[in-house]
Amino acid sequence: MITAIIVDDELNNITNLQLLLQSHCNSVHVVGTATNATEAASLITASKPDLLFLDIQMPDQNGFDLLQQLPTNLHFEVIFVTAYAEYGIKAIKWAALDYLLKPVVPQELVTAVQKAIEKQQQKLQNLQLQSLLHYVQGQHNKANHRIALPSAKETRLVAPADILYCESMNNYTKFYLMQGEVLVISKPIYEYEELLTDYNFVRCHQSYLVNITHVMSWIKEDGGYLLLSNKASLPVSRQKKEVVKQALIGK
Repeated sequence: MITAIIVDDELNNITNLQLLLQSHCNSVHVVGTATNATEAASLITASKPDLLFLDIQMPDQNGFDLLQQLPTNLHFEVIFVTAYAEYGIKAIKWAALDYLLKPVVPQELVTAVQKAIEKQQQKLQNLQLQSLLHYVQGQHNKANHRIALPSAKETRLVAPADILYCESMNNYTKFYLMQGEVLVISKPIYEYEELLTDYNFVRCHQSYLVNITHVMSWIKEDGGYLLLSNKASLPVSRQKKEVVKQALIGK
């Protein structure tokens, strides 16, 4: 699943493209639409989509004007959708992923979306490889290590020290980060347990994996629970008490 935003000054064009995507490209999730550049800039900055379907000819500011005003730290693919063929060369110069003429031909749309999916997969592989190389090249300095966490919108490279704890949600895992941010990752918690063991993490409960450097105290009453630096409290199961004890003693 990749996220997308549609920008077109005509609502009927937005509706038609949404219907085509629903019928032929169910791997695309449209997270928002906009009818002008100002509205689109705010939406893109907030949503950080994987893909942008962008009309070129719009009142006040055209599609190229929109791209010029966006922050440089945003990374998404662009598929221009326009009724004017003469913009093709300029679109290519902007390194657009593809260029579709209205009315959009379904097969051409499918081909363009497949390019976007392949680009996204390549980006993910590159990030994972970057994370692996970073680990291999810097094993002597764990403070510089980061792990790749692929969420629905992006793949984040996160330092283990910035993770307070992880919570199991069946086939998903919630990562609770410092500063209060929470990432939901579509992988089970056991896939991260072995990886994070070398970074002071311990499984204190079937549902929780905790970074012991953020444990402030172990409260023995009420069955036992850990109090963290962010005031969160995590249960300690009977089966994990000895493991937790050894982890805290060796802290």
